Order: sequence, then C-alpha cells, then structure tokens
Amino acid sequence: MELLIFGASGATGRVLVQAALAEGHAVSAFVRTPGKLAIRHERLTVIVGDVADRQAVERTVAGHDAVLSCLGVGVPLKHDPAVVAGIGFIVDALQRTGPARLIYLSFLGVHDSRHQLGLLLGGIVVPLLLRHEVADHEAKERLIVQSGLDWTIVRPPKLSNGAATGRLRHDNGIHAKPLLPTMARADVAAFMLGQVGDTTYSRKAVSLLH
Repeated sequence: MELLIFGASGATGRVLVQAALAEGHAVSAFVRTPGKLAIRHERLTVIVGDVADRQAVERTVAGHDAVLSCLGVGVPLKHDPAVVAGIGFIVDALQRTGPARLIYLSFLGVHDSRHQLGLLLGGIVVPLLLRHEVADHEAKERLIVQSGLDWTIVRPPKLSNGAATGRLRHDNGIHAKPLLPTMARADVAAFMLGQVGDTTYSRKAVSLLH
C-alpha cells in the first residue's frame, strides 16, 4: 500500500516507518526535521513540512491508501496547540481528497481508558502530571471521532525501545497487570500497520496492554 506517516521522525514514527517498509509498503514520511529520520530506502519518500501548515498538509495527503499519525507533543507535560490544529488539518484534507482510513496513535489514560491503568496511574499520575497531554489527545480524538472518516484510535501504555514481543492484548475491557505498564514501540507499530486493512476496530478506540 501507499502509506503516509505523520510524526515519522519521532521515536515511534521511525519504528513505524521501518516496519512499514519491511512489510513491503511504499511510505511517505512527513517530517519537520528530516535529519532525525535517518532512514534511506527506495520505497521511502521524505516530505519536509510542518503539520501546523494547512497547505503543506493538504498537498501531501492525496494519493495514499491510508494515513497513520504518530504525532506527539513538542514539549512534554505541556499543551501543544500546533499539533492539535495539525490533526484538524489532516482530518479536513482527508475529508476533501481521501483516503478515508486514518490510524491515530493516542495513549492509555485518555477518556474512558483511564480506569484500565489502575489506581496509581489512572487515579493520580494521568489526571495530575499528564493532564495537559491528556487534554490535547482528547481534543485530537474528538476531531477524529466527529470526522466521518474510517478511523481507528490506538491507545498503548508508556512506550519503550526494544524488540517486538508479538504478545499483546487489545480490547477495551482489559486492565494493566503491572503497576507501571510499558510496551515496545515495535509492538505498537506492528499493531497499527495491521489496522490499515482490518475493520475490527473501524471507528473505534482500542487499548493495548501486555
């Protein structure tokens, strides 16, 4: 498939790009700082732009089979209104030109998934320390849910580096077993790619845990 990945130069974005190329997809990587991507491949096209630039986003979206977003926050623990606006621009562009399929990386603790983290994370850490990031993700999720697109929102716990385990649970009724759950970015990337052609979680948010 022809895949477009926003946030491709971030820690998770780079893993997603590599995984998509390994699966044989053609990848367009939308990045603000191309030097951070450090991946070269004959099926990789690097597009330099700012997600807060509506025109740059609109020029990029058309002609792909699906769009995947790994856009994070510019400054941890702070609001990032530029990225919230950027998700709005992506949604608008998809509504105008397609494709209809959008896979968005959020995180566990947003909206109704908070109770799945347990008392420490769900009751204290997320609402207090991560409240700005949660608010931004919730704003972005609202834009996606209301879009009318064929979307899937993926909510993993804290991400870590390392090899894929191939073992994960995905559902909205699951709960974290360890006190501080983590998941390898490689596992999340594999799951996101699997959603491109899978309708199981079409127009749904799904939680991931080991």
